[in-house]
Amino acid sequence: MLLTKKSGAPGTARSTFVHSLRRGLSQALPTMDRRAFLRRSGLGVGVGLAASQLTLVKKAGAATGNVAVGDGKIEIKRTICTHCSVGCAVDAVVENGVWVRQEPVFDSPINLGAHCAKGAALREHGHGEFRLRYPMKLVNGKYQRISWDTALTEITARMQELKKASGPDSVYFVGSSKHNNEQAYLLRKFVSFWGTNNCDHQARICHSTTVAGVANTWGYGAMTNSYNDMQNAKCALYIGSNAAEAHPVSMLHMLHAKENGCKMIVVDPRFTRTAAKADEFVRIRSGSDIAFLFGVLYHVFQNGWEDKQYINDRVYGMEKVKDEVMAQWTPDKVEEVCGVKEDQVLRVARMMAENRPSTLVWCMGQTQHTIGNAMVRASCILQLALGNVGKSGGGTNIFRGHDNVQGATDVGPNPDSLPGYYGIAEGSWKHFAKVWGVDFEWIKKQFASPAMMTKPGITVSRWIDGVLENNELIDQDSNLRGVFYWGHAPNSQTRGLEMKRAMDKLDLLVVVDPYPSATAAMAAMPGKPEDLNPNRAVYLLPAATQFETSGSCTASNRSIQWREKVIEPLWESRSDHMIMQQFADKLGFGKELSANYKMQKVNGMDEPVPEDILRQINKGTWTIGYTGQSPERLKAHMRNMHVFDIKTLRAKGGKDKETGYDFTGDYFGLPWPCYGTPELKHPGSPNLYDTSKHVMDGGGNFRANFGVEKDGVNLLAEDGSHSLGADITTGYPEFDHVLLKKLGWWDDLTDAEKVAAEGKNWKTDLSGGIQRVVLKVHGCHVFGNAKARAVVWNFPDAIPKHREPLYGIRPDLVAKYPTHDDKKAFWRLPTLYKTVQDKAVTDKVHEKFPFIMTSGRLTEYEGGGEETRSNPWLAELQQEMFIEINPKVAADKGIRNGERAWVSTPTGARLNVQALVTERVGPDTVFLPFHFSGRWQGADMLSHYPAGAAPIVRGEAVNTATTYGYDSVTMMQETKTTVCNVEKA
Repeated sequence: MLLTKKSGAPGTARSTFVHSLRRGLSQALPTMDRRAFLRRSGLGVGVGLAASQLTLVKKAGAATGNVAVGDGKIEIKRTICTHCSVGCAVDAVVENGVWVRQEPVFDSPINLGAHCAKGAALREHGHGEFRLRYPMKLVNGKYQRISWDTALTEITARMQELKKASGPDSVYFVGSSKHNNEQAYLLRKFVSFWGTNNCDHQARICHSTTVAGVANTWGYGAMTNSYNDMQNAKCALYIGSNAAEAHPVSMLHMLHAKENGCKMIVVDPRFTRTAAKADEFVRIRSGSDIAFLFGVLYHVFQNGWEDKQYINDRVYGMEKVKDEVMAQWTPDKVEEVCGVKEDQVLRVARMMAENRPSTLVWCMGQTQHTIGNAMVRASCILQLALGNVGKSGGGTNIFRGHDNVQGATDVGPNPDSLPGYYGIAEGSWKHFAKVWGVDFEWIKKQFASPAMMTKPGITVSRWIDGVLENNELIDQDSNLRGVFYWGHAPNSQTRGLEMKRAMDKLDLLVVVDPYPSATAAMAAMPGKPEDLNPNRAVYLLPAATQFETSGSCTASNRSIQWREKVIEPLWESRSDHMIMQQFADKLGFGKELSANYKMQKVNGMDEPVPEDILRQINKGTWTIGYTGQSPERLKAHMRNMHVFDIKTLRAKGGKDKETGYDFTGDYFGLPWPCYGTPELKHPGSPNLYDTSKHVMDGGGNFRANFGVEKDGVNLLAEDGSHSLGADITTGYPEFDHVLLKKLGWWDDLTDAEKVAAEGKNWKTDLSGGIQRVVLKVHGCHVFGNAKARAVVWNFPDAIPKHREPLYGIRPDLVAKYPTHDDKKAFWRLPTLYKTVQDKAVTDKVHEKFPFIMTSGRLTEYEGGGEETRSNPWLAELQQEMFIEINPKVAADKGIRNGERAWVSTPTGARLNVQALVTERVGPDTVFLPFHFSGRWQGADMLSHYPAGAAPIVRGEAVNTATTYGYDSVTMMQETKTTVCNVEKA
């Protein structure tokens, strides 16, 4: 049977289905057989899934306005997938305001017309029947619908009561890595005007150790290269990354590299889908990454494979690292700790050394440990030793998790910094007071005291202790009494049993989210009577998705993309920035929050214009180069993706038809740092620290952020080491008004720039004059030219040290590799290390809980999973929470594949899950995915969700059972290494 496209006869009744069918056929060849039609329409294999694989699909053009088909108004809206950090572009087809179809953007240099399962199912969020539709309040254990006016009035009244009684620090704000850049930035501003630094977001529990460890090694705590640039690698080492499931489309670039001969190594406790593509799979014990990496480095040094000239010119402290590695990480010690034999470690070292440039990838497998900061630095040190950093095909390609976790980290609600990592010292506050157009003294008065204004807040990983901890031990006046969960999943955090207790003790709990999230069910679920605060108020506020607003988001490679608004907010949902403005109006600082922003009407209400918020970001965040990516430049890039090279991301030419903007030299998405004003037209920086390029071509060098010398040893780059074409051909410090004057460059500034730059440096000169002169006129880097630090003297372990996890199954190693000492006041809270570890050994916890429990991601779901498990197309693909156990363990425990099992941990928690018997895990390890919630120690929580808003698939949250443990620098939770027992259910 053939289906042939025919024009409709005059006067024929036109239905929506016929219109949709006609549109689908118009994008295909004129004639198709039945199977192709079923595939194309989604009827045969699930809506949307086939579209990304079918060769019959034409390239979708960039969004160019409206197209009339029949009686319907058809619009194409270009947006970005809201799941992982790859940054896949999507063209949404909207008919009369309804999102009816989607296509992957074939011109996107990032996703090349591909989608994973999650991306292919995006459209469902624009219809999601399981969304939170109206504001709700918890009354007698059930959620009841209330009006927005009631919700805003009651919540702000309670906030004011708490502020008056206990100070502004008594309220905690958990932001979101799902917010766009503008919303993340506005939330940090909102929290500042409320008067606290008690705010945080998902980055704390996914890559905070990366940001701190990498920034302290060479300057910026971000992915150095790009997914695309991995096509230039000759060898790739994935350690603690399961990209095939966590970042599926990123694998396109790696597979292209493999076609060109790239060697692929995967190091993981588990044989993952990524490992299935590897030339070499290395199974290590979870938490032993430093032992393995330094074992590789041992062979690099022993064989003289290190890049000696590179180290001499660009690295500080490598000799000290070499001495320690050669003395402490001999092959026998490496095998004892991580379980890998010498011949395999040597093979990995040889592959990395003989196939340069080689790149190194890590994700949460490295970051989520009590020594996560040290693990990521060990990865950096290996790449520095091989001379791979600042090289195309090399670098440390750190894959971030959520779609805008990079952007939210860069400009959002961090407890220890203002947007752009400016810190929270008085000078940083004064800088932003000018940017925001408000009086510094007014901001200062909002805080409990000047001391609290400059004190880092509590981290999201520890907010529960902010509630539960003895008040005398907390470094702020009051315990936490109110918490906002503004787009964050509680089941992604450890110690679920204690979190439930903390929720019950609060005076105020507010959830702002498109979906009610597990927070709603946990709060409504009966707890211990002694924990319940009789005065507690719980509210759910429906936020719009990112498809119901516009704004920018930053992919893992630092490219920034602009999302068009696809549809209007559904039901009674409102955009996050509208909600922030409405709260601010009620709290009395609405005018200050939106100073210098225009307002636009959405459903008859005022909403700050996202473009204006981005322009303010451009005006103030000079530190990381978020200044050159104006809304106009970003939108032009989105309209013209086809002009950018899929390997280099660079445009060789082309002009935007709408504005006449010339793309020549730009890198796609203007990856930060994109220095100077937009008028300077810096092209963005595709590969950080690349001295082979001029700074105005995206080149650079390591940052001078740690002084000019240490104990008499030079910290600046050596003579001859500099970015291409620089006027200064040796190391130099960062630029300020004094250095410009000393060099005789001051007169290169205009008169207006001189006034603005007087007394300022490259980070605080709001005119951009210092950056313009240094970069464009003299070809130097504004942040100086220094050496990367292999020795980070301001961290607990200057040279990374392996330390055993707090809960482990190797008590024999604890004496050799003990954890840190306890800390009395760390991010405002007492934090235990040695006390917990010693007690676990004394109590012989390893005998009661003999398996290492680790967790990770699945292809079908994202984050806490509430959005994706509410999507019927994805829910069908993955219907059960499960545990992977080795066949030997299964045989010993009498558990068959598919049977139910109980998983218990030292917290007292018990999880009822389905057993997946597989050799993916070794006999000492079990694996559970972390995307599930909705079941609690065997009980279904369905009745505790708002009616009609529960996820389709519900399962036990692994983090109900995870244990105490936090990184010694950033308070990252230790989720990748704890212990458990498994028994047949």
